[in-house]
Amino acid sequence: MRTKPPSIKKKTTLLEGKYLRFMLTTYVDAYGTERQWEAFERVNCRGIVVIVPVTNEGETILTKQFRPPVNNYVIEFPAGLNDKGDTLEEAAKRELIEETGYSAKELTFLTEGPMSSGASGEILTAYLAQNLEYRGIGERDEAEDIEIIKVPVEKLEERLSELQAEGNFVDLKIYGLIELARKHLTQR
Repeated sequence: MRTKPPSIKKKTTLLEGKYLRFMLTTYVDAYGTERQWEAFERVNCRGIVVIVPVTNEGETILTKQFRPPVNNYVIEFPAGLNDKGDTLEEAAKRELIEETGYSAKELTFLTEGPMSSGASGEILTAYLAQNLEYRGIGERDEAEDIEIIKVPVEKLEERLSELQAEGNFVDLKIYGLIELARKHLTQR
């Protein structure tokens, strides 16, 4: 029988790098049992943003980049860390320009929430970017090797299937975020 809400007793840092801290959390579960959980936290950043860019022509802009943790190319929406002290909106606008070369005259909050709650406390904030203007690729982080893929929104699922068949991974967030974006797009 549950006795009370779970509570964290202690967090111990096991390893810390430039952007990640590996933690061992000791907590008491709802049944009164003390347990341990391994996870990581972000350090040196104030949030993570993802942008669903949609052009005036009805195309969404995806990125394709090599991701060492999965040893493969991953198809994603533009995203990044808020590691420069910006607001989340400023970080979203900056990441959009850096990764795609497009600036957004209109940015709409879509949602926020944990990305992988079993492994991390990261909270992702998602925005819809519209009224885009191409300005040229911004200054990318040195490790970023990004290919831009423009796809009509109505053909997105078909194109993602093709990209998967070519051996790429597709970030699962794309499927939910495009549906949230479509709700905003149809309200216009």
